[in-house]
Amino acid sequence: MTNSLGILAEATHSGLDLVAAVVTLVAVNVSARPPDLGHHYGHGKVENLSALFETLLLLVTCAWIIYESIQRLVFRSVQVDASIWAFVVMLVSVIIDYSRSGVLSRTAKKFKSQALEADALHFRTDIWSSSVVILGLILVRLGGYLPGFHLTTQADSVAALTVAGIVIYVSIRLGRSTIHGILDNAPAGLREKVRQTVQSIPGVYDCHDIRVRTAGATLFVDMHVLLDSTQSLGEAHRLTGQIEAAVRRVAPEADVTVHAEPTQK
Repeated sequence: MTNSLGILAEATHSGLDLVAAVVTLVAVNVSARPPDLGHHYGHGKVENLSALFETLLLLVTCAWIIYESIQRLVFRSVQVDASIWAFVVMLVSVIIDYSRSGVLSRTAKKFKSQALEADALHFRTDIWSSSVVILGLILVRLGGYLPGFHLTTQADSVAALTVAGIVIYVSIRLGRSTIHGILDNAPAGLREKVRQTVQSIPGVYDCHDIRVRTAGATLFVDMHVLLDSTQSLGEAHRLTGQIEAAVRRVAPEADVTVHAEPTQK
């Protein structure tokens, strides 16, 4: 109705967010399934794949927004109607995005979900991009009152380009995080924290070959420890239980595997 590319860009972005939310819903349900015969480490990687899919969707949207913005700025002129309803729609959009991002962010932290964290990041970004569109509409409206400011008639297309830039920035951040998850990048500094924690336990002579990986919300920690070879199997078992509990204090709810090796006092 308004011919505003900024609003169209936001509408397309929000439409893809709807698709992404459905994908996230499916991914979270699948990733919550317990391990089975074909997936010994569970289904957590599905969350990483859904986040990667969301990233690709966002980049496709940006390509269209950038193309249409350049068309309007260089090749053709489009009259934008910056009516009061345009401002009402965008303000309502900001309010909804603010409430959604808050709920998703809290839920993502509670359940350590990368897919929900990606959605929360999207909606926080939507607030900034919607604000840019509102600014563009204000400049277009000023252009109607101040004919001498010709550039204000192009403010809507510039706002759409800014939205595309914001979305690309978010997509790169999300894509990097997603690829790190798929490639099993260990959380920074966690390996050393685990080593120091385990080696501080009485009876542990050394902790080495520590491996850390994530699959969705689940963190897997494997390690080798040197224990006194003269102790009984029961004593060694109790000590490995203490080691697992200590690691979970550093990495709550981690799936910990301890391989005990004998050593002499």
